[in-house]
Amino acid sequence: MPKARSRSLILSATILGAGLLAAGCTSEKPAGEPRAAASDLPTVPVIAPGRPGEPAATLSPDALRTAVPSPVANAADIRYAQDMIMHHRQALDMSVLAPSRAVSEKLKGLASRIKDAQGPEIKGMAAWLQSQGQKAPGHDHALQKDMPGMVTAEQMDALKAAQGKEFDRLFLELMISHHQGAIAMAEIALAQGSHVLVEEMANDVIAIQSAEIRRMRGMQAES
Repeated sequence: MPKARSRSLILSATILGAGLLAAGCTSEKPAGEPRAAASDLPTVPVIAPGRPGEPAATLSPDALRTAVPSPVANAADIRYAQDMIMHHRQALDMSVLAPSRAVSEKLKGLASRIKDAQGPEIKGMAAWLQSQGQKAPGHDHALQKDMPGMVTAEQMDALKAAQGKEFDRLFLELMISHHQGAIAMAEIALAQGSHVLVEEMANDVIAIQSAEIRRMRGMQAES
């Protein structure tokens, strides 16, 4: 089974298993009580949906038990989610400028896809942090300076002031660097993190943003 497909089934099965457990509970556990262990999972097969366009799969109780992620994330997992939320927010700040400033329809479409994808990803990472007893970061720009690929205040001001082809040129230059920074952060998370959900998020960032970098370089070549 391809690795991406396997991760998708693991995550889907884990979520479904958690839902079945919640439905079967008769009382709410006190705050701070450990989560259900793998031995608490359903004893019947679970249908795990695949990614869009892929068929569902049936996981046995044993397979589901091995699919359950570690309930405790390490510091690298938490740092990745918190930093990537801030990183994504800046990508959104850049992308919302495109409709009124860009001349390239391809660039406008790319910016729209970035906004549509990264907005929900921010919400997903914030929800995951909450599940780990952690908070999503605020909007303190001082916290962003050490993250790779982040646009400086001066660069953002220049992007806001640009119009037409100059905006397109600067947007592509800055967003490519921004995406490269996100990929570097994801690679660190894969090397140092321990939680399977963070692994899934990091692998998705690498795959999606690598593809977007290729598209942006193609746009640069066309201009």
